[in-house]
Amino acid sequence: MTLGAQPAEERRRTIVVGITGGIAAYKAVGVVRGFVKAGHDVHVVPTESALRFVGLPTLEAISRNPVTTSLYDGVAEVRHVALGQRADLIVVAPTTANTLAKLAAGLSDDLLGTTVLASRAPVLLAPAMHTEMWQHASTVANTALLRSRGVAFIGPESGALTGGDEGPGRMSEPEDVVAAGLALLDGAGLTETSVVVHDLAGETVVVSAGGTREPLDPVRFLGNRSSGRQGLAIAQAAAARGARVVLVAAHLDTDVATEAVATSGVEVVPVGTTAELADAVGKAARAATVVVMAAAVADYRPADVSERKIKKDDSGDGLTLTLVRNPDVLAGLAADAAPGRIVVGFAAETAANREELLDLGRAKAKRKGADLLVLNRVGWTAGFGTPDNEVVVLDRDGSVASEVAGSKRQVADALLDLVLAQRLRERH
Repeated sequence: MTLGAQPAEERRRTIVVGITGGIAAYKAVGVVRGFVKAGHDVHVVPTESALRFVGLPTLEAISRNPVTTSLYDGVAEVRHVALGQRADLIVVAPTTANTLAKLAAGLSDDLLGTTVLASRAPVLLAPAMHTEMWQHASTVANTALLRSRGVAFIGPESGALTGGDEGPGRMSEPEDVVAAGLALLDGAGLTETSVVVHDLAGETVVVSAGGTREPLDPVRFLGNRSSGRQGLAIAQAAAARGARVVLVAAHLDTDVATEAVATSGVEVVPVGTTAELADAVGKAARAATVVVMAAAVADYRPADVSERKIKKDDSGDGLTLTLVRNPDVLAGLAADAAPGRIVVGFAAETAANREELLDLGRAKAKRKGADLLVLNRVGWTAGFGTPDNEVVVLDRDGSVASEVAGSKRQVADALLDLVLAQRLRERH
């Protein structure tokens, strides 16, 4: 849909545009105008600081609705709650570091905060701040927390900032913010429309994905049901954020493999067995600053591999297989990690509940020694091959670093936020 197109009346939605107090507030006028031109009912909720950068009459003229910053206007209609309840989408553009922190903490000391808390609508944030503020560990942690709650982000981009500075922190352009907001309204997500800052520029990220296969004979193998979707999502997210990415792919589903090969900025290295995966990851990791082991790796392999197909007539009514343990690839990578390299592991568990999942995860975190361990419950209908995921991320010491539920791309971005936060902690 072009910005000038008028949707059918039933598609007219209520959109709240929050504006916070930064120099990029002037861009918010273009955001409001874009949503109005798209035919939607737009209500602007500026902070007091925002009105120092853009005037209230301008916002009322562009939005065609009255504008206030006060919690105490429209008390009879409980406006601070009613607006959030009516909203189909909330966009905050620009989002300052201060507002990002307040939203993460759930503070509601102004009309914008109460509107967000009172709403179940999707929320899109367009951060704008100086590079040092965007890359500060507090902002990184707040961003990861909000993403884990399903909040969508667009930008910031790299470019010229106030005061002659240049770098990541520039608010995305109004037309991009509007396009991303409309995608959220239509339920399309932001994978294709979002503009992501290159906060992983200069990093080399190695990701393993899919499921290894251990041959029994030239026909049969021991394998698992991993599709490789989560690993590919991590590789795509890392590439979009500026990293050089190597994807070590162990038997991806056909559609996943096709998408992987077509993804710009991702080098795909196909492997089969656990031994082949360990060798490929080990070689790629020599130049890596981040290694994410998302593949489902076989713990065991057959002690003997038949050169010919095993026939049932040769084995009678039963067949006994002797299996031997494969090397622990994740533990080996963690033990041999070069200084400054972050190693992330995945653990799929058939736990009955969250408590059991955490117990299993903490024991595994201790054994593996990875910087972060991503836990997810799997079963006959959960985890493998699904478009969504729900994970708990543990630190090296077993404490919960984050919990994320959403699309596998949302999980990927939230995980990379944690990786970035780990990198900043090490640097400081």
